[in-house]
Amino acid sequence: MGRGDKRSKRGKIWRGSFGNSRPKAVNVEAQAANKAAEEKKASKKTA
Repeated sequence: MGRGDKRSKRGKIWRGSFGNSRPKAVNVEAQAANKAAEEKKASKKTA
């Protein structure tokens, strides 16, 4: 486990990749806006 390890957080930082060990930062506001838009679409389809 270390810099070259694809599965460790340190290895992901070293490689500059993302995954389960090092998830990307999520924009909470954008997620909430997308969810609201999807719910609005779904309600229009049912009505």
